[in-house]
Amino acid sequence: MNCADFVGTLFLARDVTHSTHLNTRSYAKHKALQKFYENIIGLTDDFAEAYQGKYGLIGPITLMTAKKTNNIIEFLEGQVDELQEMRYKVVDKDCTPLQNIIDGIFGLYYATLYKLKFLA
Repeated sequence: MNCADFVGTLFLARDVTHSTHLNTRSYAKHKALQKFYENIIGLTDDFAEAYQGKYGLIGPITLMTAKKTNNIIEFLEGQVDELQEMRYKVVDKDCTPLQNIIDGIFGLYYATLYKLKFLA
């Protein structure tokens, strides 16, 4: 796993959540997903810029494809697991500025999962 894969995974989250947002009949789900896809790109950009400032250019971003699922909660939970597995391979544990940005990314995932599980 490298930074290009990490960023590509976040880009995929934006695409999948935006697509699901446009196809749901639930207003609560619609709004929760909108907040997610609007914010994940900014957090991803913050991470990528800070990463490049510390470690150098990332290079081409890996364009990921989604595994087939009709369940957005399962998709996001699966991404959380993947990202948790990647985080310390991509950025040293002691690099707290970048780990703090990653924590913010997880915060967005968890807040979105809360809204989808209990409010939608």
